[in-house]
Amino acid sequence: MTMFSFRVEARDAERAQRWAAALGVDRSELLREALRCYLDRLESEGDADRWAEAPLDAGEQALGEIADWGPAEDWSDWAVDAAR
Repeated sequence: MTMFSFRVEARDAERAQRWAAALGVDRSELLREALRCYLDRLESEGDADRWAEAPLDAGEQALGEIADWGPAEDWSDWAVDAAR
């Protein structure tokens, strides 16, 4: 891992500490997760444009048709059999 160090407003530091305590995680873990989520969001903002530029081909669309078939069998009775 790489160390990041940056300054934040006191109010934001207090809020981060409060949330970390409420969630039972270290403040560093909270900030790592927040940064990762924010970076993921930024990277996903161009997804619609990328999909428009490179739509699914026929083979990829076929997978969607297969998913529409639904389950091949009804497996719900397995839970009853397993409980016996």
